[in-house]
Parts: sequence; structure tokens; C-alpha cells
Amino acid sequence: MHALAQTVDHYCPTNRHLAGLVVVLVGSLFCLWLNTSLDTWTAGRVVGLSSLTLAILLGMVLGNTVYPSVSDRLSVGVAFAKGQILRLAIMFYGFKLTLTQVSGVGMPAIMIDALVLTSTFLLTYWLGTRWLKVDRQTTLLIGSGASICGAAAVIAAEPVIKAEAHKVTIAVATVVVFGTVAMLLYPLLHHIGWLQPWLSTEQYGIYTGSTIHEVAQVVVAGNAISTEVGDTAVVTKMIRVMMLAPFLLILSFALTKSKNDDTDRNERLSIVKRLKEVQVPWFAFIFIAIVLLHTWVPMSTGFERSMVILDDVLLTMAMFALGLTTHLSAIKQAGIKPLILGATMFVWLIIGGGLINVAVSLMYSRF
Repeated sequence: MHALAQTVDHYCPTNRHLAGLVVVLVGSLFCLWLNTSLDTWTAGRVVGLSSLTLAILLGMVLGNTVYPSVSDRLSVGVAFAKGQILRLAIMFYGFKLTLTQVSGVGMPAIMIDALVLTSTFLLTYWLGTRWLKVDRQTTLLIGSGASICGAAAVIAAEPVIKAEAHKVTIAVATVVVFGTVAMLLYPLLHHIGWLQPWLSTEQYGIYTGSTIHEVAQVVVAGNAISTEVGDTAVVTKMIRVMMLAPFLLILSFALTKSKNDDTDRNERLSIVKRLKEVQVPWFAFIFIAIVLLHTWVPMSTGFERSMVILDDVLLTMAMFALGLTTHLSAIKQAGIKPLILGATMFVWLIIGGGLINVAVSLMYSRF
């Protein structure tokens, strides 16, 4: 009970957090309003642009101009938004998913998602650390974003990896840039007939959901063909999102092993000892628990809509706080290699992810 009380207190802001949280909240609400307004003003021509992207961009502008002069007063609240509020946002993400959605697309989509996730992350890590010599934290963050669910996966992996703010921003940038390109490229490839010999219309939906970075980008690329394809694409994407919790646990376990190997290579730690040292991402498992509750417990439409809106606000607050603490000089020092890595994985998702989709579809068609 004492441990539970400490955990609850950890997520309760105090007066010290208030000023920073108010600034972050106002910034996030402005970004949510601006995202909706841009869609209205342009009659939907600005597609795939999310409030998360706007939040990190606006946060970076303020973080490199106005924020340094007031950071002494706001830094505690901003750090709270990057930490505890981020974890709450990942937990509440479960209100956007149900197991019923998963069953709708069947086992092929689940298998494809698992293969794309695993191959993309491992390939990113190998190429980043061995070929491009990108620092390990940035490589892990780029791999998380490309293989699972874009910016949300990057910021969810940050507490496990313990990366610096500018490295998180670099990883999010790769998601924004190459995910946006994919969002426009996939429907084009379908309309000009390049995908039809390999993938049916329904399989295109699974392909889109299993290989495009962000949920918003998947919505655009899927619905550009039809509403039914859009639904298939989004559900396939949400299955990838549900794989976030076990992914973070495995990542934490792997990082614990690596840390121990570095400090004492001659000592063989037992599995039990290593498990004790793993920092379990409990917030990710609470996310899974909320998915189960959302599936099995009847909820009113109004309550569900309120929780989705709350989650959007919390995620945007975390991204705005991240932008405030990101320094352009640090990004400049990182160089072009992270972008090359993101571009390489973009090509892999199109070609390698496509081959995985075709192979699994052929395998299931024979049964």
C-alpha cells in the first residue's frame, strides 16, 4: 500500500509544477486548435499534419527563443509533462483500441505486424550502430518510431532508453518526414497500378497499416482508396500499437543485459538477477489493461469520446514540453546520419514490408 501511495503521489503535480504545466497546457490546446483550423481553412488539403507535429515545432521555436529566459520558473512543470504526463497519455491510448478490432482483420495482419516490427527494429539497430555509427540512443528511438507507431512510440521508449531531448526530437523528425512521404506515395502507387499485381485492395489496407509510421498518416493513405480499406489499415496499425507494451519490456530487458555486460563482462548474471534489474514499463501494461477494459466493459459514447480527447491533450502536452527542451545546436551536432538512417528504413518499410505482406498473404491463401 505504501508503494502504491508513492506511485499515486508521483503522478500528482504540486505547486512547484503549476506554472510550467499551465504554459504547456496552453501551448498544447493552441496546437490542437490550430490543427483543426488548418484542416478547415484549407478544405482538407493539409493532410496528415497532426497536433503532435505542430506541438513539437512550436515548442522548439519557443524553446530556442523565449523559454531559456524563463526556464528557471517553468522547468519543473515542463519536466513533469515530459515524464508523468507522457506515461498517462500512453496509458489512456488504450481507449482508442479494442480486441474486437483486432479480430476483424485476422491472423495474417497480426503475423505481418509482428514480422515488420521485429525486422524493422533489428535492421535499424544493426545499420545505425554498425554502418552509420549513429549513437545508440538515437538509433533505438528511430527504430522504435519506424517499427511501431511513430512519435507515440518514440516518446514511450524514451523513459526506458533515458535519451536526451534532442535525440528524441531527431527520431520524431524522421517519423514526420518519411511518414508524410509514405502517406502520399502509397495511394499513388496503388492508383497507377504498381501494387495490384502483388496485393489486393484489402491487402493494400494491411500493407498500409503495417508499414506507415503514424496513425494519422495511415488514416489518410487508407481512406484515399476507400473507407473499407481505411478501416482495415487503421485496425492493422492499432495491432502494431498494442505490441508497444511487450516491445518496451523486451527492450528494457535487453538494455539491462547490455549495461551489465559493459560493467563486468566476466560475470554471468542469472536470468532472475537480470529480471530484478529490469525497469518494467508499467505504464505500457496499464495501457493493455485499459484496452481489455475498453473491450469487455460497456462504456458510453460520451465517456469514450472524452477519454480520447483527454489523451490527445496529454500527448500534445508531452510533445510541446519536449520541443521546449530541445536545442537546435544539439540537433545540428547530430549531423545528417540519423536522417540517412530514417530514409533507409523508409525504403525498407516500402520494399521489405511489402515482401513480408506478399509472403504471408501467399502462405495463408494456400490453406
